[in-house]
Amino acid sequence: MSIHKKVAKVREAQARMSLARQAVVEPASALLARSERYPLITVGAAAGAGLVLGQLNVHPLRIPGLGSLLSGTAAEIVAHATRMIAEFASHAGDDAADDGTDDVS
Repeated sequence: MSIHKKVAKVREAQARMSLARQAVVEPASALLARSERYPLITVGAAAGAGLVLGQLNVHPLRIPGLGSLLSGTAAEIVAHATRMIAEFASHAGDDAADDGTDDVS
């Protein structure tokens, strides 16, 4: 493979990564904003996940091939899950705000 083809493939991969990062920015920032509003829930979820993984004796560094898995399909799954959680959180926040403002007495 010539150097020009390799450079073209690298630039194509960089463009794909840039688009993937931009797709994850909004849901990730919404998730971070929610964690700033509700820090105890965030800490509780992290502690719960750590407890479950500890009880199952699952340590990321002990699982062979985890790095390659996370760099592939799992990264896409995490991106979609983050987007869904952020959308759910924003809709749940909208519903809670709507419940308090509809009362006209």
